[in-house]
Order: sequence, then C-alpha cells, then structure tokens
Amino acid sequence: MNEIIKNIEAAQLKAEVPQFNVGDTVRVHGKIKEGNRERIQIFEGVVLKKQGGSNRATFTVRKNSNGIGVEKTWPLHSPNVEKVEVIRRGKVRRAKLNYLRDRVGKAAKVKELVK
Repeated sequence: MNEIIKNIEAAQLKAEVPQFNVGDTVRVHGKIKEGNRERIQIFEGVVLKKQGGSNRATFTVRKNSNGIGVEKTWPLHSPNVEKVEVIRRGKVRRAKLNYLRDRVGKAAKVKELVK
C-alpha cells in the first residue's frame, strides 16, 4: 500500500522546481480560471515560509496591497503555479518569518543578500 502511494506521488512532482529560499522576493505566475477562460495573474511578495516535502510542499508569499497585508499559500508542485521568478535574494536568519506580519513600513523589509 505504501509503495503504491509513493509511486502516485512521484508521478505528480514537477520536473524542474524553482530554487528560492525564505526571505526572497518572488513573482509567482498563477493560473486563474474565470468561467471558461484561463489567464495568468502575477503575485509578487516576500516568501514567509516553506514547509512540507515531496508533492505536499507549500510556500507562503506575503505582499502589501493598498496598505493591507495579503498572504497566499501556493503548492510548490501544483499545475496552477506556472513559474516562480526570484526578483531579489533576502538575508534572513530564520526559517519562518512570521514576525513580518506585525511590522509596518520600512521595518517590514528584508535586507538584500549581497554576494
């Protein structure tokens, strides 16, 4: 039984998984269905957390829209996630950036990682 589930989950994995970390500013291209039409909408923000493994892996992106914080959790291997572009790398020392929810303005920024 366990082997059957592993085979089904392995078939659902994406061939190329985008490389990004917590604290990075990303642009997620998500497919949205409206009636019988399908379009791509871009959601740009900071990655707060990555969790799970295999085909259950998810990541949460937070952005500020008209002064209101908006968070969206995306499945990493979902066919609805077209692609994930990394805009800038973030310098963080935490695995989950939940503290950013309480911050406003410049305090909510993540420093850029310079290599």
